Formats: sequence, structure tokens, C-alpha cells
Amino acid sequence: MSFDYEHTVTTTATPADVWALWSNVGSWHRWDPTVEQVAIEGHFGEGAAGTMVLSSGTEAKFVLEIVEPSARYLDKLTIGDLVIRIDHQVKATAEGSEVTVRTVVEGPGSEDVTPMVTADTTRALEALVEMAEKKS
Repeated sequence: MSFDYEHTVTTTATPADVWALWSNVGSWHRWDPTVEQVAIEGHFGEGAAGTMVLSSGTEAKFVLEIVEPSARYLDKLTIGDLVIRIDHQVKATAEGSEVTVRTVVEGPGSEDVTPMVTADTTRALEALVEMAEKKS
């Protein structure tokens, strides 16, 4: 079974400013309240793998399945039998950028886990664009 959630925000920040934060895994904990720590093996590119420690203390392995610099990345987290794919997209607008995050949760109990996984998406995106706007 699969469940998904999508949220979009607009910002005056450029796609490059948003991308600078996304592609720096060391900054993720500063704008995403669910992330405590991230380590990645190698550079931020397709196939790169790493480990994320969530604020709950849960450790999740992840792989960057899609990386389109300055536009999009999709990471796949695996926690037990659950697979969580988070697709991050940014596109230029006349005023700055439109930032969309789509989360798909698959596996046993996904219907129960999805609300917990996506609960802080709005706060994370607001913090992300606030930081990106300070760079602009």
C-alpha cells in the first residue's frame, strides 16, 4: 500500500539559493525539524548513499535516486519494511521560486506512518525558504 502527500510554497529566493541548502546535507537539520544529523558518502549526486538520524532517534539509510542540479532531487529512505521517497523540486517564477515536496510512503503500516512523516513538511519548507531568502 502507498500513501502520498504534497506541499508547495513560493519564495522570493532563487532556485540556486534553495538548491544551495538542499545540496548541503550538513544544513538539513537547520531547516528540517525532523532531521538531527545527516552523513553522505561522496558528493551530492545520483546514487550517493548516506544515513540520516531523525529527531526521534531513528536512523534511516537513504539513497539519492534522482539529482537534477538546481532543480530536483529525490531521496529514498528505508526504515525497516517502510520505504519513504521524498521528491524535492524547485522551479523559477517571475517572483523567485516555487518549491514543492512530495512524499510517498510505501510498506506495511504506511497509512499510519504517513501523517507522522509529513507532519513537519510545512514548517520545514517555511524554514528552508526563509534561509534561502536571506541568501538572495
